[in-house]
Amino acid sequence: MSTASVTSRPGVVLADLLPASRAKDIALVIGGAALTGIAAQIAVPVPGSPVPVSGQTFAALLVGTALGARRGFLSLALYAVAGMAGTPWFAQAASGYGMPSFGYILGMMVAATVVGALARRGADRSVLRTAAAMAVGSLIIYAVGVPYLALATGMTLSQAVAAGLTPFLIGDALKAALAMGALPAAWKLVGRRG
Repeated sequence: MSTASVTSRPGVVLADLLPASRAKDIALVIGGAALTGIAAQIAVPVPGSPVPVSGQTFAALLVGTALGARRGFLSLALYAVAGMAGTPWFAQAASGYGMPSFGYILGMMVAATVVGALARRGADRSVLRTAAAMAVGSLIIYAVGVPYLALATGMTLSQAVAAGLTPFLIGDALKAALAMGALPAAWKLVGRRG
């Protein structure tokens, strides 16, 4: 079967275009976790917030979309478990689970799963559908991360929104714009090679 016919088939994500094997799946899961850990080191502190702006949310959504729901979840679960065990690859080289921003990492596991499922339905094939998938993923991350931030710090929910959501909206829009260009372009490139 040609690459062009695979790219038009529903239920396929970018990772499915590689030859199928258990070793490939393991490498993709580990690679997705590592990519998220590397992207998390691109971090800028936000004044008045215990949560930095980082590349880890972008990586988590990209991993979920490119790998699909199951592999995306496993990648982010590996990222979370290794970080809780002491691997210093959360934002700003942090590790453990006692930090106020840990809820965002939990949200990333769910978001990677959801955007991966959406990608299997073709949500990564066009600019608008990719934008919608990234928006859904970001909402999930905030839906878990902001209440966790409030509980972990003793903030009210409105304080947690002000410290853990509002300062990040512009950055999330930029990350979504990157994904909106990258994912559909990857599909077009793969279709041309087939």
